[in-house]
Amino acid sequence: MTLQRRVALTRATALLGAWAVGALAACGRRKRLGRVVPPGATVLALGDSLTFGTGATPDTSYPSVLAALSGWQVINAGVAGDTSAQALDRLPALLQEHQPALVLVSIGGNDLLRRLPEAQTRANLQRICELAQAAGAQVLVLAVPRPSVAAAFTGSLSDHPMYAEVSAALKLPLHAQGWSQVLADAALRSDQIHANAHGYAQMARRVYDAALAHGLAQMR
Repeated sequence: MTLQRRVALTRATALLGAWAVGALAACGRRKRLGRVVPPGATVLALGDSLTFGTGATPDTSYPSVLAALSGWQVINAGVAGDTSAQALDRLPALLQEHQPALVLVSIGGNDLLRRLPEAQTRANLQRICELAQAAGAQVLVLAVPRPSVAAAFTGSLSDHPMYAEVSAALKLPLHAQGWSQVLADAALRSDQIHANAHGYAQMARRVYDAALAHGLAQMR
């Protein structure tokens, strides 16, 4: 090989290496969408019975377990039976009272179970996220499963696509397949639509892992 060809090959290899490093860095930036919420900060967990912890005790709800994992002051703002419209109605007062650094949005399951108009649920979900952002909070969306008769026979659930769509539209981090995986496992459920203590603990760990991955938390 001539000296000229060796020089050209060396330059090409260097350029390729620089491109690869840049691509990996860009992927990391895309993944880490948020700012670190330090231990001791207030986090608002907005939701329905899954957030409230129906099927377990208050100290084994997912917000309680998440507080122990993260060191955050996690406010359990889950109300059993709440729809997205009801959660939206009470959110402004919650934001004013607690001034959270982060809002965990897990709502819409009752809308889906009651077959309420999906367009309105989607609009409510987006408005909830926008209000939280306007109040200065970061938002992590927790996807909710699409109700499915087949799930009882196949043991599998999938997220309703509106959660990924709203997250993408607002450029928000999304925790996907968390509730879907918990509620698809009979060993992690107290009934067909609620987790048990083991299920809530698993969900809390997954939410914490998602927060770490998206740059919202730091390893303790």
